[in-house]
Amino acid sequence: MAAEPVEPDSDERADRVLDAAAELLLRWGYRRVTIEDVARRAGIGKGTVYLHFRTKDAMFLTVLLRSQRRLFADLADRMEADPTIALPWRMVRVLYDVLGSDDVARALYMGDSEVLGRLAQEAAGTIGELSRRRDDAVREHFRLLRAAGLVAADLTLDEQVHSFGAVSAGFFFAAGTPREMDPFAPADPARRAELLEHVLRSVLRGPADPAVAADVAPAVAALYRPLVEHIDSEWQRRAR
Repeated sequence: MAAEPVEPDSDERADRVLDAAAELLLRWGYRRVTIEDVARRAGIGKGTVYLHFRTKDAMFLTVLLRSQRRLFADLADRMEADPTIALPWRMVRVLYDVLGSDDVARALYMGDSEVLGRLAQEAAGTIGELSRRRDDAVREHFRLLRAAGLVAADLTLDEQVHSFGAVSAGFFFAAGTPREMDPFAPADPARRAELLEHVLRSVLRGPADPAVAADVAPAVAALYRPLVEHIDSEWQRRAR
């Protein structure tokens, strides 16, 4: 994660900086927030922020990376604790819940220009490489499930991964649609998540007993661990 601490409470202080930066990013948007604003919100001096991050961009990129790290680490942990999370319809339920509770992750996923502003362009290379690695992991994830008979094989692997992403994205984006524009959408977010899980299970479920997921889940979880390691290396590049 972060570089060697400057003093014993350095990691804790860096987290305070990132918490403050995330809060202000969501409240005011990237363009309006300054290093001074973040320092004031974190209760430290401006110079102290620079002990941890070289630039404003480095700080906010780390905010985005931290959000992504939590997502992938939590996903791998959950798969190891509950093998059924390796099933796509169960996994996407976890992701839906994360996007509902992590405003930074949601802004990044939605490409919210009001929040991210120029940061979206600055993050393109870093997040783009992470996205490519994530896509490779998801493709291999589906390949393992197909081999075990846990998902159907009526489509090619690439077509199946595309369909999974398209259906999931449709639900994620619809979650932010005003009720007057979609009067059929359940008001309860938990029910919307259940519907997403139901649709994907109906479309993707293969002939094997879901209990077989216990044999595959460790290998699937291991696909997402390198994403956490990649994020850690990118994080360290931007930290002092």
